[in-house]
Amino acid sequence: MNAASLALVEKSLLRGKWDSEIPEPSLSSGADLARLAVGCHFRDVLKSDKARILFRPVSDDPDLSFQNLLDISIKPVEKDKVDAELTRLAIAVACLHAFVQANWTGPDLDINPLEILSDNADATTAWTEEAIHAKAISELAFGGEPAYHLAKVPIFLRAAQLLVGLDYEHMQSISWWRLRVEMVRQRVLDDPVPNSVDFRELLEPLRSSLAQEPEIVGRMYLELGLLEHLLSRDNSAADLFVKAARSTGLEYELTGALGRRTKFQETELSQLVLLAESRLNISDGAIKSGKAEDTINDQNTNPDREDTTNVPETLALNDDTLLEQTEFTSSRSAGLGSSLSHIDPSAQPPLHPLDQCILLSLCLNVRNTSPSHGLTTEQMSPYVSRVVSHPRNWTVHTMALLLRSRLESSRTRTVERSTLQLQALIDQMPTSDSSASERLLFFHSIPMPSSWEMEKELAQRFLSLGVVKSALEIFERLEMWEDVVKCYGALEKPEKGIAVIRDLLEGRKQEAKAVISRGKAPSVQRQRLQDATREAKLWCLLGDLDPANAEHDYKHAWELSNETSGRAMRSLGGYYFARANYQEAISCLRQAVKINPLLTRSWFILGCACMRIEDWEGAKDAFSRCVAIDEEDGESWNNLASMYLRTGVSKPKLDVNEEHTSPLSESQNMEIDGSSEAIPFENKMLAFRALKQGLRYSYENWRMWYNYMIVAMDVGELQEACRALGRIVEQTGDKAGALTVDEDVLDRLVEAVTRAPPNPEEAAAEEGAVPNPNEGHGLYRSVLNLLERTLLPRLSSPRIFRAYARLLSWQSKWEEAIKAYLDAYRCSIAGTIEKGETDSAKWREAVTEVEEIVDIVRNFGPRVEGYKWRSQARSILRTFIGRTREFEDEPEFGRLTELQEDLRKEEG
Repeated sequence: MNAASLALVEKSLLRGKWDSEIPEPSLSSGADLARLAVGCHFRDVLKSDKARILFRPVSDDPDLSFQNLLDISIKPVEKDKVDAELTRLAIAVACLHAFVQANWTGPDLDINPLEILSDNADATTAWTEEAIHAKAISELAFGGEPAYHLAKVPIFLRAAQLLVGLDYEHMQSISWWRLRVEMVRQRVLDDPVPNSVDFRELLEPLRSSLAQEPEIVGRMYLELGLLEHLLSRDNSAADLFVKAARSTGLEYELTGALGRRTKFQETELSQLVLLAESRLNISDGAIKSGKAEDTINDQNTNPDREDTTNVPETLALNDDTLLEQTEFTSSRSAGLGSSLSHIDPSAQPPLHPLDQCILLSLCLNVRNTSPSHGLTTEQMSPYVSRVVSHPRNWTVHTMALLLRSRLESSRTRTVERSTLQLQALIDQMPTSDSSASERLLFFHSIPMPSSWEMEKELAQRFLSLGVVKSALEIFERLEMWEDVVKCYGALEKPEKGIAVIRDLLEGRKQEAKAVISRGKAPSVQRQRLQDATREAKLWCLLGDLDPANAEHDYKHAWELSNETSGRAMRSLGGYYFARANYQEAISCLRQAVKINPLLTRSWFILGCACMRIEDWEGAKDAFSRCVAIDEEDGESWNNLASMYLRTGVSKPKLDVNEEHTSPLSESQNMEIDGSSEAIPFENKMLAFRALKQGLRYSYENWRMWYNYMIVAMDVGELQEACRALGRIVEQTGDKAGALTVDEDVLDRLVEAVTRAPPNPEEAAAEEGAVPNPNEGHGLYRSVLNLLERTLLPRLSSPRIFRAYARLLSWQSKWEEAIKAYLDAYRCSIAGTIEKGETDSAKWREAVTEVEEIVDIVRNFGPRVEGYKWRSQARSILRTFIGRTREFEDEPEFGRLTELQEDLRKEEG
């Protein structure tokens, strides 16, 4: 086979559609198997002579791994090397897609693994369906995470994994197939575990060579993005989804158009709508049940005809108020300057299925990068509606309906359809309403859940609706014991959950449904073949349920898994942390995050444990990993800032408020004192930026605002400190009153303003053309708004009024300044002292305040035209002296009478 034909065959395998330009006479045996794999004739591929050679067992020792049991390395002569590699790749693709068909897309397979292996070896008792299944599940476990034990035909995925892992010299697409196999394997694990392989770098040469193939390049970016999404790297995933859209030429815009959403709505309102248009040929990718050639020919002769591909049923809402879908009454959107403004929102053109996959992926990213509030649903709905409105492919439409079901699950008027739609999607998987080719065509381009994940989602939906017994039945059938235990807890029967786990561990309860149906008793062989990783997880679950023996159970799980169970170390680390054994907790958690570094909870507890033993560098690294995985974790941003302020200081001197909201909450309040000068300024700026980022996701956390205010003051970001002080008062002023105001910070803000010349022209000459927002006139407006709009309407405090008065006197607003000083006096000790007071120290402090207010009135009063400042001052003195005659024997009392006499002389 020449290079051109080989390239076409590889592209056909990637697309899932055979290229008609491949010359029939030149087909080698490898290319012929590739064509069968593309057509989803997996039985023919796996029963072929080439496959029989690959799957020939070389031993009947059940303890050997599949890599040693099967001779998967065809030893070709030199002239057959290309064809041998293509043969291996075709068989690997057939194995992978057979596994996907059995567990994701349906319909049911017409071949089983035992049938293949029995053809290639003498009949031995070692080769049983149960033994093959258990061994494959065990080998698919990775990073301490078990594979789902009821997955069908797992040997096919394991075989595909082994085949693509061989050396290939002539298959340019092998890295892509390794990505696809890895993606499927990750979706079989209980929790995803990052792989050290950098698929973006490995696929870059292939992307460069396929630059003129927009559909294939778009698929590549999309699949890379979905892997990043699965591993919770949402920013990276978002970039790749956008690159996929650019590669295919997809144009889309979220905008508004006039329309109605309810049956009785009379006034047209602007409704969110996603305008989108494909540049790819929309006739590609939509395969009907039946002959694909007929479909494409029909679309070529009648391109305007609406596609009639068999797709899952879209259930009607049948609500008495809501419309089935938004009715747009305007043919134009709000974005008049957009390149898509010519599209009528109510009659948009069909999209290519790959572009539909990109839109659904972008919708996933909206969910992951938005706060948990109503706008998320409002943003996602237009994406889903745009795809649902034009069904083009069975799998893509299934995913769109599933996303719509999730969006509707939280709304009263749509929750019924949401649950029924999810049930309908599950029921239609094993049917033959569409071909396997159509279902697999875009499988790798969407994050479609497996059949057991969809059933688990249905059970969780039942659980959220309070239908606990129905949820319990599904979880028991799926043998998801952790969820079974939760259901028993909801039913207030926790002892039954413990009994279930003990029965499983002690062999009194069989796991596999098929084994139960055959009535087999527990056997030593079954116990030996059971997946150790999964059994370790059961021991961890038992430790969660039985705190008295938890330490023993977690350690036993760790030993049982041969020290690979991340769950065991996470649980043991949490156990030690709760009991203040921080050194042991750190040791366990470091092993846990080494096994699976994607779980933010493990990093967070590790950081908290390091803080407790004052390992600031270790805590800083842990919280850095937390925010790298989940940038919306505001509490981790706060703790990271605290660590920046502690690292680089020989002896930590920052005061820490140790009142934690929960055992795992390490949010701290930091106070500025002289020791802050020992902290490097670079660290202070890092802390400031960390807190600023964290407040985007914890906007209502007043403690973080307080920390932010303190650090902002320390680094000179007074504008931000002013904003933070306002937020603190808005959130806590009603409960704590004036105690919520850090009056030292307020005084420093006012001082930063009043240091500048009051004349703006003089200040501009000193500061330059652009005023500094953190001092003088650049800061004045913010501080004035803080006082007038936030503090004074809520709080009464002498220092707050005095700060306001200083700001007014700086602006030469003498009358307003006197009023503010008088307000401060009225709520001070002198203004509130009662007749009969006996505390002499308090009285002396009040005397000082009286003298100060009289001096202020004497100094500012003459500057206000028509203001009777003398009578105001005499009134203050007369009132205070009348209330405190009990202290007339004190020497300070004489000062007050002298001050009275001075005022009389000035008036005379």
